Amino acid sequence: MRRAAGAALADLLRSAAFARAYTLAALTLGFLAGAIQRVNGIVTATTIIAGLAAIGIGILVARRDELSFIGFAPTSLLAFLAWSIVSLAWALDGAGARTLAAWLALLGWAAIAVTIAHVRDTLQIARAMGDVLRWLLAASLAIEVWSGIIFDEPLEALGVKGLIAYGGPVQGLFGSRNVLGFVAVLALITFVIEWRARAVARRVAVYSIILAGVLVVLSGSPTALVTIVLVIVAELALSYARRTPPARRRGVDAVIGGATLISIALALVMHRQVAQFFASRSGFGTRTVLWQETIEWIGRRPVTGWSLFGTWHDEPFPTNVINLTLSSPNYSGLNAYLDVLLQLGWVGLLLFAMIGGVALVRAWLAAADRRSVVHAWLPLMLVALLVTSVFESYTLTGIGWMLLAMCAVRAGRERSWRLSIDPTAPVPPPARPQGGDRSDR
Repeated sequence: MRRAAGAALADLLRSAAFARAYTLAALTLGFLAGAIQRVNGIVTATTIIAGLAAIGIGILVARRDELSFIGFAPTSLLAFLAWSIVSLAWALDGAGARTLAAWLALLGWAAIAVTIAHVRDTLQIARAMGDVLRWLLAASLAIEVWSGIIFDEPLEALGVKGLIAYGGPVQGLFGSRNVLGFVAVLALITFVIEWRARAVARRVAVYSIILAGVLVVLSGSPTALVTIVLVIVAELALSYARRTPPARRRGVDAVIGGATLISIALALVMHRQVAQFFASRSGFGTRTVLWQETIEWIGRRPVTGWSLFGTWHDEPFPTNVINLTLSSPNYSGLNAYLDVLLQLGWVGLLLFAMIGGVALVRAWLAAADRRSVVHAWLPLMLVALLVTSVFESYTLTGIGWMLLAMCAVRAGRERSWRLSIDPTAPVPPPARPQGGDRSDR
């Protein structure tokens, strides 16, 4: 009896239908984690995350015959997680428990991300994300209308201020206009890829793109607008590379990569002028002051940082001093790279940059070489995540970190040096359920 029950459970965990349900549940949780925490508390949110991580590990164990140790996860991702827990060694007295809790959160989201990347292919992930974001953005707009027009009262529990009648800014289910803008940009990328890949009906694609575009505008998020501009530039460059004959494509990729590196180098050399430029624009002035103060504290522990602590909630040292100096509560460094540098030093920043940078190169080369437009989803998502990281710290915690880890693992499966080590190692694509393509949504 027990053996039969165990076999049935293993079959369930290996099934494509369960993999799809898990992906939908994990993405929904990721985007709603903040709302869940505001309504039901951090214990509820943490319990759900831990449960999904445990289920994910169970799925990977059930599918262990399909997996290979080589290429299971990017080396940079594993090294970053290792360095994060090692930072426990230099945590200040009393801060060890917070470091451990922050590391367990990173590990839990990473486990979920690795599971999704191994049981779903790129098209399936994009379609699952499209389905989730369609409903969440529609629900966000409905709640804003309900709060700001029908009842004209804010919904404090969800952080909805009810300003839609005045043109925004609106927050929807995501707690702040910048988070809504970030989510809407990810949705726009996904919806456009769905439309171009003909993964959904035309009317659904048009509705989805309009919905996401409207919420980007209503959010009034300056970071979202900057991200959209750079994503469009990346899409134009990728489209040009895809249209280039294979014999010349590597040269084009090299030019694009070189131009990107030169742009980043110039931005680093001229960081003060760049900061002053953004400081003169609405929404960026407070960021530059915060960044300058954060850099002062980074200089005191430049190599190792102050140990991992995740968000700035409850103001761990030295963020409590930074907030006291600025006389304003900040719940992150508003820059993932500076946040990593503050917490994990230059070693942590190098590993963090490698996660995104190597994944972007892999995803870009795969998208440029393959005919299906769905392969453009990965590099464009990574561009959006890496650009947003200049203005927000989303990719260090929660859904941002999960998406970064998921894209890094997925990019490694699309194109990796592991093939030169073990040509027999590539993982076979996840099995699709019977009944045609539509049923796999």
